Amino acid sequence: MKVLVACEESQEVCKAFRALGHEAYSCDIEPCSGGHPEWHLQCDALELLKMQWDMILAFPPCTDLAVSGARYFAEKRADGRQQKSIEFFMQFATADCPKIAIENPVGIMSTAWRKPDQIIQPWQYGHGETKATCLWLKGLPKLEPTNIVKGREQRVWRMPPCKDRARLRSRTFRGIALAMAEQWGGICPPEGKEHCYG
Repeated sequence: MKVLVACEESQEVCKAFRALGHEAYSCDIEPCSGGHPEWHLQCDALELLKMQWDMILAFPPCTDLAVSGARYFAEKRADGRQQKSIEFFMQFATADCPKIAIENPVGIMSTAWRKPDQIIQPWQYGHGETKATCLWLKGLPKLEPTNIVKGREQRVWRMPPCKDRARLRSRTFRGIALAMAEQWGGICPPEGKEHCYG
């Protein structure tokens, strides 16, 4: 399949789909940090929606949408930032593609558009942490848990201030990336998952 992974510089999801033989491309206005620039399209993701894709997985910026920033909502509504972010999100929701998944934290899109199809947690996919993540789906089944583990640490929210904090907080957990690729993109070869991720 030809897969667009929009607003992803880490390439976690892109690499997981590539490992299963799909023609997947990450896309972000920033350079990629995942080690495969040959699979990265550094541009405005909306430009790529004009192309034909078999699947679009979008991770639009949550800065102006997530409830974690609710104390700034009045300011963001007043200067138009929030509406601009809603419109950007909705470009993926209305894209001409048979299979779409949009990921975002708990936020205003549940009321601005509709409730998510499901909310997942990292601890359902092998990471002992909490980070409620919403998925809005079109043409795709709900993501099934793959490895429920103990541990409910909020490591992502406790990161100390640094220049890469926002990027690290938004990075997709590897277990979730693998689940997306395996459940939405096909089955991993029998030699094992360690050969399915490069």
